[in-house]
Amino acid sequence: MSITISVDMMSGDGGAPVAIPAVLQVLKNNADVRLLLVGDESSLRPKLEKSGSQYADRWTIEHAEEVVSMDDSPVQVLRRKKRSSMRIAINLIKEGRADACVSAGNTGALMATAHYVLKTIPGIERPAIVSAFPTVKVGQKTLLLDLGATVDNSPEQLFQFAVMGSTLAQVIHNIESPKVGLMNVGKEAIKGNEVVKQVHELLVDSELNYFGYIEGNDIFTGSVDVIVMDGFAGNVALKSIEGIVKFLMSTVKSVLCSSPWLKVLAVPAYPLLRRIKQKVDPDRYNGAMLLGLNGVVVKSHGGANSVAFSYAIQEAISAASQGVVTLIRDRVAMLLQED
Repeated sequence: MSITISVDMMSGDGGAPVAIPAVLQVLKNNADVRLLLVGDESSLRPKLEKSGSQYADRWTIEHAEEVVSMDDSPVQVLRRKKRSSMRIAINLIKEGRADACVSAGNTGALMATAHYVLKTIPGIERPAIVSAFPTVKVGQKTLLLDLGATVDNSPEQLFQFAVMGSTLAQVIHNIESPKVGLMNVGKEAIKGNEVVKQVHELLVDSELNYFGYIEGNDIFTGSVDVIVMDGFAGNVALKSIEGIVKFLMSTVKSVLCSSPWLKVLAVPAYPLLRRIKQKVDPDRYNGAMLLGLNGVVVKSHGGANSVAFSYAIQEAISAASQGVVTLIRDRVAMLLQED
């Protein structure tokens, strides 16, 4: 089955210079994928025809006059940038021309635009940003949501996130009955604010495989498959994880380069260090889906390089090819008793 992905080529810190090598790598790796490349045609076409002529039958440029900057207000983007590369890329899903969309643009603007254009699945009040993170268990990943779409959530919304996260874990990670954990400041029943306690009760009474409360230090243990939290806590967790990975990699590099003897010892250890870097490399986990919309929209990190951006496109291909939106819609209808 052929999959078509619309790609916002202009947004993010890198813009087209980052996006072009990324889309060419995706086309090379996926013979059944077509890409609708949204951006300024005069700047995109010469570079694509020079570097990607062998894939010309599988990419099409959709011209966009405007670009959403990283500090644009979401409200202003909705009102005044209707011809932006971001808006057109999302519109292509609504028009039925694309199965999914990828953008590295302003998170607030992307969320507002996608919500406005595509609307949410019946039974879902607000979308959530979700991404997968590695764990100490070989081959296992844990889904975290919400990573910053909404900083304040009601108990009902957090329960909806749990339903969507559980469904995504089933589809993407092939887990028959995913364990769902609820982020809290402790595992004891007396701990947590009223919202968390109410979500706990909703999950206990649900058909989900609810594990119970988990804490921040459980994110990488693999004890659960899905971790639910509000957008404020989720965004703090996400940025903390990114910072820790950068700190660790920088520390290892500085230690190994601190003396001639350590440099010599690092040579035979290079294959091991390379494997460790690959496992924790943030580029490999780039691409967070805006879950709960009537369409697949994937957010790439604004500062992503071309390798990371290609992983975000791969995430969109995977979600679209497995019919994530339809499966979530059906599961939500069943568990939340929506028509």
